[in-house]
Amino acid sequence: MPVERRSIRDRSALGRFPTVTLGFGEDSVEENEEEGKENDVKEENGCRRWLRKACPCCFTPPNDDDITDTVVTGVDDPDKDDGTEGEKPATGESELDALLLKVKSIDLMKSKSGVNRREHHTDLYQSDSLIIRRGQNFQMWITLSRPLDPSTDELHLDLKTGLLPAVSKGTHVIIPLVENLEDGRWEAAVTEQDGKRMKLSVNSPPTAVIGRYQLTVETSCANGQAISTHDPNNDIYMLFNPWCEDDSVFLDSEDERREYILNDVGRIYYGTEHQIGVRTWNYGQFDKDILAACIFILQKSGTPNSGLGDPVNLVRIISAMINSPDDLGVLEGNWSGNYSLGTSPTVWSGSVEILQEYYKKNGTPVKYGQCWVFAGVVTTVLRCLGIPTRTVTNFSSAHDTDISLTTDVYFDENLEPIEYLNADSIWNFHVWNDSWMARPDLPPGNGGWQAVDATPQETSQGTYRCGPAPVSAVRNGQVYLKYDCPFVFAEVNSDKIYWQKKVDGTFSQIYSEKKIVGHSISTKAVGSEERSDITHLYKHPEGSEQERIAVETACSYGSKAEAYSSPTAEDVSMEVIMDGEGPKMGRDAELTIKLKNGSNKQRNVSLHSQLAVMYYTGVHKATVKKDETDVEILPNEERLLEWTLEYNVYKSQLIDQAALMLTLSGRVKETQQVLATQFSFRLRTPDLIVKPIGKATVGERTEVQISFTNPLPQVLKAVIFHLEGLGLLPARKIDYGDIGSHASVTLKEYFVPTLAGQRKLLASLDCKQLTQVHGVSSVTVEDKDSSASS
Repeated sequence: MPVERRSIRDRSALGRFPTVTLGFGEDSVEENEEEGKENDVKEENGCRRWLRKACPCCFTPPNDDDITDTVVTGVDDPDKDDGTEGEKPATGESELDALLLKVKSIDLMKSKSGVNRREHHTDLYQSDSLIIRRGQNFQMWITLSRPLDPSTDELHLDLKTGLLPAVSKGTHVIIPLVENLEDGRWEAAVTEQDGKRMKLSVNSPPTAVIGRYQLTVETSCANGQAISTHDPNNDIYMLFNPWCEDDSVFLDSEDERREYILNDVGRIYYGTEHQIGVRTWNYGQFDKDILAACIFILQKSGTPNSGLGDPVNLVRIISAMINSPDDLGVLEGNWSGNYSLGTSPTVWSGSVEILQEYYKKNGTPVKYGQCWVFAGVVTTVLRCLGIPTRTVTNFSSAHDTDISLTTDVYFDENLEPIEYLNADSIWNFHVWNDSWMARPDLPPGNGGWQAVDATPQETSQGTYRCGPAPVSAVRNGQVYLKYDCPFVFAEVNSDKIYWQKKVDGTFSQIYSEKKIVGHSISTKAVGSEERSDITHLYKHPEGSEQERIAVETACSYGSKAEAYSSPTAEDVSMEVIMDGEGPKMGRDAELTIKLKNGSNKQRNVSLHSQLAVMYYTGVHKATVKKDETDVEILPNEERLLEWTLEYNVYKSQLIDQAALMLTLSGRVKETQQVLATQFSFRLRTPDLIVKPIGKATVGERTEVQISFTNPLPQVLKAVIFHLEGLGLLPARKIDYGDIGSHASVTLKEYFVPTLAGQRKLLASLDCKQLTQVHGVSSVTVEDKDSSASS
């Protein structure tokens, strides 16, 4: 039976063993490839020729430095060394090797100033990697061992992400070469060819999984297959793309994209609705190692990479991973007032130091955070990954613990608060995030801003996380929509219900306040340093018919729907008034209580007042003052009662935010009408004055002065200053020592700017007696070259 003669083009790459002819028939390539050697191989038979090739230890191995990144597989040539990375044959190489298509080099054009990084809006990242956005084209060069012959050669790109890449999961991507690119799919096309070099244009779909991809290039020809060796320097970071109309995070305003994606410095609001404070926060999403830290957080969550293409899923992961309960996330929360084992939450001025520490320590939670710190870090992570995100502050923010969608306050028979029952609380302020995305998993109209909260308050599906909750659903009381709409609704729109214990041990509803929570919901304005009030996005106007319908719709799904009874007539009202920006730290605090009789008859009110030192979260720490008084109000009269809290009473009790709550309750003797209200306020702290001295130039030493006056008639012990600025200096802590009573101090420090342009220098002060003291200064940094020329 004649033996079939196989041509080189017919040989397949199915096996790892060489083809054996045993001398039958002709093989001109194999017979001629050894010409010129001392031994006359023409005398050898087929077996000896095969043995010589199959046993490389008997022969000098090839030597070549040209090709260092290709592994050859399935090649019908036993002379190759399987342990090398695709070496070039020595002089006298076989025609098989000469015809094999190998990758010599890959150029991803990843320079920060190059076309890829600029067109993908990733040129600000302090990284040398290729960082691209999905749904958009990018360019790359490949140099081969010989020119590509489209008629006989094949080439495709291979991308893998995650621990178990799978084509079916979208985590193993095979990108073919095509003649004409089509949007919405993984494809590559040759746009330019110069001999062995060719330029590829590569498309990705707008639904691609985000994360870090490993890149290899696979080639095949009639002679066999070759795979380039994975080089970590050629890993590709894929991000969400708010510039792409087909990406579910698309944002159609360039001003908003610049604010919610590209802005790396922001403003976070705190205090009370009557005393809104603001601090500058360095998000630093483009700083060194921050992108790597964000990818590390996603990996540490244990979530399959296949789910990382959905922003709804991703923000839910980040909401859980920024706090430490359940999953050893980024930040450990602490509201105790004792921060000796870590950093006080009020000291942080940005997210960079926190994320870098978490990444450097391989996932050890950073100590400590409170709500604005959690929210600041969430903004950093999500902006870094490409999801438009902002930091939002809600004043008088309810914390509902029993899914009643109401905030419940319990009194005993004598109208004294029953502290152990008052688990619900109203935080002076609470900070969370809004993230922008489509919600195809919900009925139409629920896309857009989604509330996301990483502060660990209540669990959601067994994990401390919250959101994304559609802000539109919260506004309309549609609390049955996912995720966590009931909790967010209660934060901004619940009614405060007062209950009194009866003799038989049961409770009856004695009063309700309908306009007590969800005020002055604030975020930084687009393109400016001003505060933008977005309350209207979260709730209808207070007292409007739409607002009442939303509340009653929501609470019909709550655990205390019966709390909503018809309102009773009331002719006496009570209000607390604060002058100006309110009392200052170190001075007596003065408020005014206004009682108004709306009837034409005299009213007598038995009034109880109780002042408590509070955590800003509304949690009671200590009662520091109680009063009782009887007030006579003439017909149609308005009575103003002055209320004063002396410094000596509160000075040893304050914590963190210097937050206080005045609880007033009373009963009108003639009508048995119950009056009740709670008023939160804070003692304002002074600012740090941050003043750069002289001109700031990249690479040159610059001086800054920090000035501060102690507002207290007591010594501040063990004062620590914290200084940082993106492009100016990394976070620096300065142990200053003590500052005397009412003393003024000036601190000089030096820094060397690394980036030109408009920068922010942030400073904060922390000590046991005084917190939430900070300051900021704008610094214009000139480039060294431009400075020299001028």
